Amino acid sequence: NSGVMTLLRPLLVDVIPTIQQTAALAIGRLANYNDDLAEAVVKENILPQLMCSLSEQNRFYKKAAAFVLRAVGKHSPQLAQAVVQCGALEMLVVCLEDFDPGVKEAASWALGYIARHNSELSQAVVDAGTVPLLVLCIQEPEIALKRIAASTLSDISKHSPELAQTVVEAGAIAHLAQMILNPDAKLKRQVLSALSQIAKHSVDLAELVVEAEIFPVVFTCLKDSDEYVKKNGATLIREIAKHTPELSQLIVNAGGVAAVIDCIGSCRGTVRLPGIMMLGYVAAHSENLSMAVIVSKGIPPLCACLLEEHEDHIKAAAAWALGQIGRHTPEHARAVAVANVLPTLLAMYMDIHSSEDLQMKATLKSILQKCTYLPALEPLLHNAPPNIMKHIVGQFSKVLPHDSKARRLFVTTGGLKKIQEIKAEPGSLLQEYINTINNCYPEEIVMYYSPGYSEILLERVENYHPV
Repeated sequence: NSGVMTLLRPLLVDVIPTIQQTAALAIGRLANYNDDLAEAVVKENILPQLMCSLSEQNRFYKKAAAFVLRAVGKHSPQLAQAVVQCGALEMLVVCLEDFDPGVKEAASWALGYIARHNSELSQAVVDAGTVPLLVLCIQEPEIALKRIAASTLSDISKHSPELAQTVVEAGAIAHLAQMILNPDAKLKRQVLSALSQIAKHSVDLAELVVEAEIFPVVFTCLKDSDEYVKKNGATLIREIAKHTPELSQLIVNAGGVAAVIDCIGSCRGTVRLPGIMMLGYVAAHSENLSMAVIVSKGIPPLCACLLEEHEDHIKAAAAWALGQIGRHTPEHARAVAVANVLPTLLAMYMDIHSSEDLQMKATLKSILQKCTYLPALEPLLHNAPPNIMKHIVGQFSKVLPHDSKARRLFVTTGGLKKIQEIKAEPGSLLQEYINTINNCYPEEIVMYYSPGYSEILLERVENYHPV
């Protein structure tokens, strides 16, 4: 407000280098603070001034200049575009070729902040020729430089298959894969993130990541003490598993499902999310892969997530994964039903406070249509809403005609009585199911359990005249 920007601008071309650097640093700190100040830097025409004599400047000035570009570019795509338009990318490429690791780091950081906004800006960063230089940076000995270069490659790759392909063609995958076992947690986070952003786009890209022999090495990350390493490791496995049954099978064979299940059991909150989804994707592909999740004891931790987590989106993911496991055959559905999770899902579906997404994922429909394990279905008869009730009654109507034990049990547990209390539309599917069930029993038994039957009996007593 005091007009400081206008005063700082001429200091960028002062004869004394220290004054230039300090002025650049001050501008960078102002711009970093919020987008209004970053806007002011652009409006005051400070960026061209910053660039004008950069190639002759020393490393301190280059670092400060890159910091200004990063501070302006980080706030919005529009501000990042302003940075690109003033010719900053050419200058940042010059900095990436600098001898000093600190200059490379500052440049890489600025490029990442520009590339992360959208695919156009990311493409501009690629077109400036940065990718091969960034791949060289991840091979440098300095950990800080490796971290930020990996992060920038991740920011470039995330937008589209074409951008990820550019990163792959520069040979990034092999170098990233070698660093999965690096002891530095922050570096591992960035490396796993970059590989995930490459693998997520297509089967071909995922296969290239797998060919870099990341399995079973990446499973060690799921036991890491750093939560973000765990989360990014699970995300990478998820992004590969989602593409095809073959890729999922490869992860299963390498021991990936068991490793992810352990990981879900050992952490809380959003760290669990990618692991939960990975199990859902694996189970969705085929009966055998779903069975692999069941055999590896994947259902109990998913049930635990439903009960322990407070965030609706995590519960919704767990409900979705359980649905994917149970939807294949009666055997699969039984495995889910035996875990006593159906009443929990039904309660979430009916809870008015549940998010729309959670209600949709907790409908039970896919599991119910396959479930023939009646003891798990019976408790649901007492409070399911009509749209779910028809699926439950439908399953009873399939099983009871062929199973005398189940018929007897259905009477003694009060199921038959409950069925008589259901008000179904005449001619509806639900009414058909109820008729099928009633036909399994003698007429007087059905009468006995029908509402109002006791009154009819009493009336008969009253009207009865003994001889």
